[in-house]
Amino acid sequence: MSSVKFNIDNTFQVELPSDPERQNSRRQVKNAAFSYVKPKKATAPLLIHASEEVGQLLGLSKEDLDSDEFLQLFVGNTIYQGTEPYAMCYAGHQFGNWAGQLGDGRAINLFEVVNDQKRWAVQLKGAGETPYSRNADGLAVLRSSVREHLCSEAMHALGVPTTRSLSLILSGDMVNRDMLYDGHPALEKGAIVCRVSPSFVRFGNFEIFAAQQDKENLVKLLDHVIHHFYKDITSEGAQKYLDFFSQLCDRTLDMVIHWQRVGFVHGVMNTDNMSALGLTIDYGPYGWLEPYDEDWTPNTTDRQHRRYRYGQQGKIALWNLYQLANALFTVIGETEPLQEILENYEDKYEPAFNKMMLSKLGIFTINEDDVKLVDDVREVLQLSETDMTIFFRNLSFVNSKTTFGKFNEIIEPAFYKLEEIKGEILIKWQLWFESYAFRLQKETLSYVERMEKMNSINPKYVLRNYMAQLAIDAADQADYSIIFELYELLKKPYAEQPDHQKWFAKRPEWARHKVGCSMLSCSS
Repeated sequence: MSSVKFNIDNTFQVELPSDPERQNSRRQVKNAAFSYVKPKKATAPLLIHASEEVGQLLGLSKEDLDSDEFLQLFVGNTIYQGTEPYAMCYAGHQFGNWAGQLGDGRAINLFEVVNDQKRWAVQLKGAGETPYSRNADGLAVLRSSVREHLCSEAMHALGVPTTRSLSLILSGDMVNRDMLYDGHPALEKGAIVCRVSPSFVRFGNFEIFAAQQDKENLVKLLDHVIHHFYKDITSEGAQKYLDFFSQLCDRTLDMVIHWQRVGFVHGVMNTDNMSALGLTIDYGPYGWLEPYDEDWTPNTTDRQHRRYRYGQQGKIALWNLYQLANALFTVIGETEPLQEILENYEDKYEPAFNKMMLSKLGIFTINEDDVKLVDDVREVLQLSETDMTIFFRNLSFVNSKTTFGKFNEIIEPAFYKLEEIKGEILIKWQLWFESYAFRLQKETLSYVERMEKMNSINPKYVLRNYMAQLAIDAADQADYSIIFELYELLKKPYAEQPDHQKWFAKRPEWARHKVGCSMLSCSS
C-alpha cells in the first residue's frame, strides 16, 4: 500500500510575510505575499490522468500515483501533514491597463518539495475560492483543465520553458459557466489540475509591493527569488537586482522565441501571467498557429484589438518588462541602468527571431542578407492559408537540387485552399523557392544532417486546437482515451511516429469555426 511522502521545504511561506487575516473573504490585502486558504472539498473525485514523469520529479512512484491517498491530496480533500495551503497576492496590467490587486483567484499552493536537489512548488488550479477570487468561485471546468494538463507537458517536450502538470482530476461537482460570455451559462463538469514549477512568482508579485510603496517586502521578494532561482548572481546592492532583471529579460526573450518557433500563441500576456523565471505560465485561451498568420490570436476577449497576436508577442513581452522595471525602480532608484537592459532586449530580439526562423529553414551558417529570405517567406506564407507546422516539417525534404515542381509537391499538403495557389501567388512562391534553393547551396551540412537538424527544430506534432477539443468532447462523455493518446503522442513531438500519422494533418474544415477549435474565451 502506498504512503505518499515528500521532502517539504516551504521557503516562500517562511521567507515572505503572510496575510494576518484568516477568513476566506474577498478583500484588499496589504503588505503580504500570500493568504492562507483551504481547498474546497470535492464530492466524488476521479483521477483521469497523472504524469509519471512529473511524479518522479517530486519523488513519487507509479504506485503512489495510483493510490487513493494521492487522489485525495491532489484534489484538495486532504492536506499534507505539516503544511498549510495558501494563495499568492499579486497585481498586474491586463490588456495594457493597470488592474490593481489580482492574486491567485483560482489557484491554491500546497507546498514546496525538494527532490534530487531541485525545488518544486506544487499548486492546485480549480480547487476553490480564495480572497483573490473577486466575483468568481475559484473552480475550473473539465475543458480548460484538459487543455492545461496536455499543453503543459506538450510544451515541455517541445523544449519550451514551461510549468508542468502532475495530474488531471474530476471533482465530481458541476460548475456553472458562461463559456462564450453571451448570457447563456450552463453547468459543466468541474476538474482540478495540479501544476508544478520551481516557482509561481510572477511580474505581478513585484508590482503589488511597488504599488503599495512597500519597499521592504519588495526587497524580501527579490532576495527570495534571486537566492533560490538565480544562484549565479553574486553581486550586492542595486547591482544584484539589475543583474536579476537582465537575466530575466534574457529568459523571457528565450521563452518567446521558442513560442514563435513552434507557433504557440499564449493569448493572455498580462503581467500577472508572466513568470519571474521566464517560464510559460497560465494556459488559458492559448492556441497554435494552423494557417501561418501573424495577426492571429486565440482569445475572444482580444478579438477586436489583437494585442496578444502571434506576431506581437515579442513586443508585448518587452512592454511587460517595462512595467516590471517600473516596479524595480522602487528599489534601484535609477532609470538609466534599467533602460539600458530593456534596450538590450530590444536589440537582441530581432536577430534572435531571424536566427530561429533561419534554423527552421535549415540555414545554420547565417549571413547578413539572409534576413530577406525570412522576410519573404513570412510574406508568402500568408498569401493563402498555409499550415505552419506541415510547411516547416516538410521543408526538410527540400535541398538545393530540388526542382520547383518537386518543391510544390512537397509543400502542397500545407495549403488549405490549393485552388488559390496560382497566378501571382504561384509566381511569388516560385521566386522565393529559387532564392531558397540557391541559398541552400552555401550550407555545409549534408542533406541527411540538415534534415535531422531541421526535424529537431520543426515539430511534427503540436496540440492543435481541434485535437484538444476532440479530447475534451470525448472526456465529457467519460471517454479519456484521446487524452491518453495525445499525451503519449506529444511526449515525442519531433519523432515520426508513423502509427500516429493521422495527427499530422491540417485542421479539418469542420473545426474552422467550431467553439474551442478557433478562438477561445478566458472562461474556465
